[in-house]
Amino acid sequence: MPDTAMLTVDAALDAMLSALSPLAPVRRPLADCGGAILAEPLVAQWTQPPFAASAMDGYAVRSADLASGSEALRLVGEAAAGHAFDGLVGPGKAVRISTGAPVPDGADQVVMQEKASREGDAVRLTDTARPMANIRPAGTDFSHGDRLLEAGRCLSPEAVALAAAARVAALHIHPRPRVAIVATGDELVEPGEPAGPSQIVNSVAPGLVELVRIWGGEPVYLGIARDRPGAVRDALRPGRDCDLTVTVGGASVGGHDHLRAVFQADGGRFAFERIAARPGKPTWFGTLEGHPLLGLPGNPVSALVMARLFLRPALARLGGSVANAVFAQAPLAVALEANDWRETYLRATRDEAGRAAPLSNQDSSALSALVQADCLIRRPAGASALAAGEPVEILPLLDRI
Repeated sequence: MPDTAMLTVDAALDAMLSALSPLAPVRRPLADCGGAILAEPLVAQWTQPPFAASAMDGYAVRSADLASGSEALRLVGEAAAGHAFDGLVGPGKAVRISTGAPVPDGADQVVMQEKASREGDAVRLTDTARPMANIRPAGTDFSHGDRLLEAGRCLSPEAVALAAAARVAALHIHPRPRVAIVATGDELVEPGEPAGPSQIVNSVAPGLVELVRIWGGEPVYLGIARDRPGAVRDALRPGRDCDLTVTVGGASVGGHDHLRAVFQADGGRFAFERIAARPGKPTWFGTLEGHPLLGLPGNPVSALVMARLFLRPALARLGGSVANAVFAQAPLAVALEANDWRETYLRATRDEAGRAAPLSNQDSSALSALVQADCLIRRPAGASALAAGEPVEILPLLDRI
């Protein structure tokens, strides 16, 4: 039966995002801006190119000489990238020019070297008169004062290169959110550590570290909090220096899980305590003295699926952008039964025809099935049965390394 205290995924996401605000902008050198969100428009500080430049190797000439049918032109100098020809190209003269070099005064055409033959200082050309041929005019790319990018743009490598070309050495950006990650539970050991007979490896935290990094944040792993109120409190305390704390596990109703109790005892306020989703029901979010905490389930698949639905949008919000999950549609390769009252996410793969089929292993602890999946099928709460070939919503897993 539905639990009326549970929020839908969409309602929970709205509640979380309404409690988060973009981080205050900071000024950073270009080398530190890649992947960040621009906090103010990028305005060109000069014209690019700043001069008329040759688009290829060849000879800078007067098109009038070509129109008059001059048999040969006299070579009077050379222009290379970074080294302009200091003179005038007069009638009957030519200048050897390299790609990117400034076009000399007097010249209005560049003839490619394949259409020229040289004998000493004499250059014979087989091109026709075409004013401005093979010349990039000043400002072809942009001009001084142009708004090149608006605030809110993610700074891709190409955008960083554009800022450099615009003679901008530093930018105001929203800083990358620092995310504290805390695993909880006496049952956990770190990878490589000896495990007792009742223990398992802490697999979720390393995965979250990588997801935070891929999604533009700075992960700060704080280790495993053991199942004691004092240990939980001590593990959470350093996270206050970060912009968001993400916890894994410790949120069930069992007597050994103290995370929720510590959170509430210390004055924490829940935005939601669980959601109507499978996997992921124990997911929660709240604030403690203004510091946001996102609680993910302890089961590996549940935690990593919920991270895509909640952690990524949270990082985007803090970082000054929007990155809610983007769903697509795909035809089903097999029939699906009607869904219950929870929104359900099925690990699935697509065949060569793009048809999606859920994997046979949907256990919330089966990481191997999640790695095998290339998408998640979303089944809305109360969804009717579907036949093979009917369309279904999928969340492509596009950010795999």
